[in-house]
Amino acid sequence: MEKSCTLLIHFDKGTPAIANEIKEALEGNDDEAKVEAMKKAIMLLLNGETLPQLFITIVRYVLPSEDHIVQKLLLLYLEIIEKTDSKGRVLPEMILICQNLRNNLQHPNEYIRGVTLRFLCRLNETEIIEPLIPSVLQNLEHRHPFIRRNAILAVMSIYKLPQGDQLLVDAPEMIEKVLSTEQDQSAKRNAFLMLFTCAQDRAVNYLLTHVDKVSEWGELFQMVVLDLIRKVCRTNRGEKGKYIKIIISLLNAPSTAVVYECAGTLVSLSSAPTAIRAAANKYCLLLLSQSDNNIKLIVLDQLNELKSSHRDIMVDMIMDVLRALSSPNLDIRRKTLDIVLDLITHRNINEVVLTLKKEVVKTQSGELEKNGEYRQMLIQAIHSCAVKFPEVASTVVHMLMDFLGDSNVASAIDVVVFVREIIETNPKLRVSIITRLLDTFYQIRASRVCCCALWIIGEYCLSLSEVESGIATIKQCLGELPFYTVSEEGEANDSSKKVQQVNSVAAASSRRPAILSDGTYATQSAASETAFSPPTIVQGSLASGNLRSLLLTGDFFLGAVVVCTLTKLVLRLEEVQPSKVEVNKASTQALLIMVSMLQLGQSPVLPHPIDSDSYDRIILCIRLLCNTGDEIRKIWLESCRQSFVKMLSEKQLRETEEIKAKAQISHAQPDDLIDFYHLKSRKGMSQLELEDEVQDDLKRATGEFTKDADDANKLNRILQLTGLSDPVYAEAYVTVHHYDIVLDVTVINRTKETLQNLCLELATMGDLKLVERPQNYTLSPESSKQIKANIKVSSTETGVIFGNIVYETSNVHERTVVVLNDIHIDIMDYISPAVCSDTAFRTMWAEFEWENKVAVNTIIQNEKEFLDHIIKSTNMKCLTAPSALDGDCGFLAANLYAKSVFGEDALVNVSIEKQADGKLTGYIRIRSKTQGIALSLGDKITLKQKGGS
Repeated sequence: MEKSCTLLIHFDKGTPAIANEIKEALEGNDDEAKVEAMKKAIMLLLNGETLPQLFITIVRYVLPSEDHIVQKLLLLYLEIIEKTDSKGRVLPEMILICQNLRNNLQHPNEYIRGVTLRFLCRLNETEIIEPLIPSVLQNLEHRHPFIRRNAILAVMSIYKLPQGDQLLVDAPEMIEKVLSTEQDQSAKRNAFLMLFTCAQDRAVNYLLTHVDKVSEWGELFQMVVLDLIRKVCRTNRGEKGKYIKIIISLLNAPSTAVVYECAGTLVSLSSAPTAIRAAANKYCLLLLSQSDNNIKLIVLDQLNELKSSHRDIMVDMIMDVLRALSSPNLDIRRKTLDIVLDLITHRNINEVVLTLKKEVVKTQSGELEKNGEYRQMLIQAIHSCAVKFPEVASTVVHMLMDFLGDSNVASAIDVVVFVREIIETNPKLRVSIITRLLDTFYQIRASRVCCCALWIIGEYCLSLSEVESGIATIKQCLGELPFYTVSEEGEANDSSKKVQQVNSVAAASSRRPAILSDGTYATQSAASETAFSPPTIVQGSLASGNLRSLLLTGDFFLGAVVVCTLTKLVLRLEEVQPSKVEVNKASTQALLIMVSMLQLGQSPVLPHPIDSDSYDRIILCIRLLCNTGDEIRKIWLESCRQSFVKMLSEKQLRETEEIKAKAQISHAQPDDLIDFYHLKSRKGMSQLELEDEVQDDLKRATGEFTKDADDANKLNRILQLTGLSDPVYAEAYVTVHHYDIVLDVTVINRTKETLQNLCLELATMGDLKLVERPQNYTLSPESSKQIKANIKVSSTETGVIFGNIVYETSNVHERTVVVLNDIHIDIMDYISPAVCSDTAFRTMWAEFEWENKVAVNTIIQNEKEFLDHIIKSTNMKCLTAPSALDGDCGFLAANLYAKSVFGEDALVNVSIEKQADGKLTGYIRIRSKTQGIALSLGDKITLKQKGGS
């Protein structure tokens, strides 16, 4: 079995030391050489070497040394060497050490005494410690505080030994006297800690006796006081009223660590509004006063927890939380915005939006390189505010439209999507938005932003002036026609080589697969994500022709969108323009643009010819303008917008249902007791104590204190580790909490013999790590023992815990091994459903390099039923709208999304088809940034997809 170790030192194995060289250096008189030799000996011992011949040399030549560094290294050496034999008895040569330790405890130098006392805290051998106890007790009254504080810790460690209460019977009384007379704050803290650990009643009595002086105690002392209060109140909640005043007084402590712990203690002990408000205030002050980003993130996590359980109180703190946006760290800003967006109400929406607008303006300074990403976060937050509270849309939409030409394409896309939604949900803003969009359209440099803006122009330009302005704007951005001339083709070819060199990256990846919102693949031009500068290779190009610039890079998808927009505008012009001459003129100009675009697509100037989809789309628009029917006109001018309206209504309906589902969880029962604290007798209690007592009364009335649903659930989640016929029976309850796994193992001795040195040996497979080795126990006949083991989790991956129970009996000297059943840690414990936009999903799908492709193999014959089964099995959220899954077409494509507790993203695309025989075929693709989550989710789906359970 691997031994426990209290000392870890880095050792470079590339330079091993030789035992003889160490021995020669220790036998010499040079203290510096002895120091180096002791260091090498310690590092060799820590790395598995035994060096048995070295002990006598150290006793002869190192023990008498007066050098402080040598003496410190000697104690480290004594700490790591084996002091007992195979049967657990102390080695005889350890007696040689006892006299030296006794001399050190009486040494005139304070440092030697102090480090020796500290060394005694690491010893577990009673035979070595017992002769030293009188010397340890003498040091409790030493004049130097360094010695007194270490002596107290030594007394505590001795008292906590298995037979310590017999070695130091009156230790609690002795330490209590020391505590009453001690003046040094560190020594007082250690004395109080000893009483807290070994005699809790005495610690509580001392605390309640000196309540008025708690605020004057040192930081470390106050932290131990808070630990005691938490432990006492967790055991007996009825006594927490005694400690509320202490906690309130510590809220104003000068130490930020004490304030943080105090706020956490207050929240854990009391749910009174006054207490929660006081804790939230302190968290907000810490958020602003601390410069460390890690501290800010921890405080934001605490505020997020308060938001989920005490939202009404946190609503009043929203502006204090928003001040955390002053931090330049993006993670802090993102978490702050997430908290704030859940706390917005009609009362504070105007203040929040005003603050966000100021932050957007600040990002235009360009001082920070991540301003673009921060601006995108702010735009998304403002978008969310405007959707929830339409009355603020008018105050932000025009300001945000200035960023349509932003160099950060993602930020510009968020703005144009926001404008598209606002123009539909706020009809009063339509005219002003269209006017502003037409004025700023030439500034847009990204293809995807242009596509969305063109769609808005085509759908929402309704009046004659708007339609004419829309056509004029598109013509101006396209520039003069034709896009190139045949006579200049030779010159154009020479110049195009330069353009191809500039855009080589875009040309190489101009056709690449992109994931659409329904999960299918499509070809998308690389120009859709990159803003290009206008080329100058053709006649009549305009510097401001952003559409022309993008078309000349080969982005014919954008060209198809331009053609469709012109078609809609011409069709609408026929309805609003009484002059047929003007209509025919506009139609002719649009047809000329379409023909020129087809000519450009077949020219050798561009890196690649026009794709067939865009070609067919342009041809369709040409035929439509030449011969328009009423049915076709209705489809182009009405149906497209109706589909968009339906999409928005479904999105709003889903959000409303999610809000209702969350709200129902916290609804009170109709027969719950209502307790009016104004009618309670005060009895000298403060407002906070009154509120807290009312909360407790309400919990007792509803049975929250008496019923324990956790115990019932615990019985259902117990794993049997051994067989019923084994001499040792063991079962475990596994608790998974984010980064930690706690195994609560119950071991029962089913024999009539005493089991000695019983140990639970565990090992892990996967990204699991055992934190500490469980110690040895002695089990009397037919007795039981609770053993806890902590395991750290470092990534989202299915792991396995396996191990043995090893013990000895008095009759059989050999160790008996009982093999335990394996414990499988499920990946479902780490991931939870989450939501992201279609744009974010497609971006992550393109970026993530790990993909696991699982073939569909199931007995389920209904596509929707199979999708629901996968969603339930993988604990993921379906991003595809329910309306997109309606109907019975024999084919289904959907996107699923989840996030792990480590912040990892899990993307799943389900594409299935029903065959003629009724069976489902297809593939389930999993993508993630790390291999573990992709493989584990694939294994889970493979295991669960066959049946309906």
